[in-house]
Amino acid sequence: MIRLLRPAAAGFVALLLATACQRGPLTATAHLPSTATSQPVGSAIVPDAGADAIIKPYHDKVLAQMQEVLGVAPVALSKNAGENLIVNFVADLQRTAAAQALHEPIALGVMTNGGMRAPLPAGPITLGNVFELMPFENELMVLDAPGPVVQQLFDYAAPVRMAISGATYTVGPDKRPLDIRIGGQPLDPTKTYSIAISDYLAGGGDNMAFLKTVVPRHTGLLLRTAIADHIRVLTKAGKPVTASIEGRVK
Repeated sequence: MIRLLRPAAAGFVALLLATACQRGPLTATAHLPSTATSQPVGSAIVPDAGADAIIKPYHDKVLAQMQEVLGVAPVALSKNAGENLIVNFVADLQRTAAAQALHEPIALGVMTNGGMRAPLPAGPITLGNVFELMPFENELMVLDAPGPVVQQLFDYAAPVRMAISGATYTVGPDKRPLDIRIGGQPLDPTKTYSIAISDYLAGGGDNMAFLKTVVPRHTGLLLRTAIADHIRVLTKAGKPVTASIEGRVK
């Protein structure tokens, strides 16, 4: 049986291979069985001792990197239905990181529950925890979305009560968004609003196909790196890793 890597494991292997490739290409051989059998695929593969010897130093280095403590969270930043701590935390830092990268204010930050794979636990937050949260090589991007597309964003968010950084709204009886306010002002359909978002969501991921009509601007920053750097900045300033439920969705 072929086993696929879990997302966090895939990110771990990606970092391991990237570390190894700094020293040049890695070649390895495996001794395959000469005839087909009923055994699971790969069960008769003999590990190559030479390859193991080459990989081990990088494996150990990556393990040490994963154990780096970036900060401390007094309580877990959990992921649950509706407005939640981890979405608020990540969506907010996306706006901050994108604003710093592009040297301009960013109106909105968007992250979905599906765009993240794990909460951040209470206690020490390690780089490994950030890899578990965001195991993919997603880039932080900015969409300059016209008012009608932003309206579609809130239409998408309202049925699941998804919070959006930089905005508040009320969910009506028919699960439609009401009283949408961005930066405290009513949504203006004639305006264009900047949105900090992952390339996955900008490309229509999580059923957000309506965003594909907007050409993204690149920040050149991996979202995972933005998260780790933000936590480091908090720690350097003597601040804990926290978020709060602010009533962004009413």
